[in-house]
Amino acid sequence: MQIGRDPAEAVTVFPTCLVELTRPDVGAAAIRVLRREGHPCRLARGATCCGQPAWNAGFVDEARRVARRSLKALARTPGPVVVPSGSCATMIHEYWPELFKGTRQEVAAGDVAARVREFSDYLAEGRGEGAAPEREVGGERKVAYHDSCHMLRELRIKQQPRQLLADAGVAVEEIPGAERCCGFGGTFSVKLPGVSLAMADEKLDEVEATGAGELIGCDVSCLMHLEGRARRRGMGLAVRHLAELLDEVT
Repeated sequence: MQIGRDPAEAVTVFPTCLVELTRPDVGAAAIRVLRREGHPCRLARGATCCGQPAWNAGFVDEARRVARRSLKALARTPGPVVVPSGSCATMIHEYWPELFKGTRQEVAAGDVAARVREFSDYLAEGRGEGAAPEREVGGERKVAYHDSCHMLRELRIKQQPRQLLADAGVAVEEIPGAERCCGFGGTFSVKLPGVSLAMADEKLDEVEATGAGELIGCDVSCLMHLEGRARRRGMGLAVRHLAELLDEVT
């Protein structure tokens, strides 16, 4: 199913501040994949941070002040807003209505929240679960997949990224702790670095046991955390965002 083929309903891609600052290739890959799938795209202009770091730390007024700029930018756009980040999509979809409740931006926040979609969820819409891959990839490419916490538990997105990988002919080697936190958790990794490190090691041990040479996820924050630890351990593990892999194989 192709969604948003009418140019008037073009998809707005909000890459998030973390993607723009640390992994801009993820945002570019997401746009290329969406366009190849028939979704006209525009980049969100003027949007910066969703306010999640301050919100999670309990600084509500500061979160509102930070998020107001992004809300103003996204409110000017029509149609779906696609976000290549489960945690940022969660912040906007689930918490912006609460964050801006009772303010002049309340209605706009509700409108944007209703239009926000996480990248894999939007792309997989209309694809039947268990469908045969649309194309074959040379060789047996096997990857492990990490379910990020916000995306899994609050947006209830689990099968969609796996379906996209299957459709691309990529085999997912499931890890026992796929649904457990990687240990990043925003400020958690700063406040409890020892626990955070142990959680990352547990995750990486399970990935290594699968024999997969790549770890795929949909949140750059989780991927940065795991990639950093994998490098420190000397693991030859490629850690990549789903959009990057799909851009390569589709």
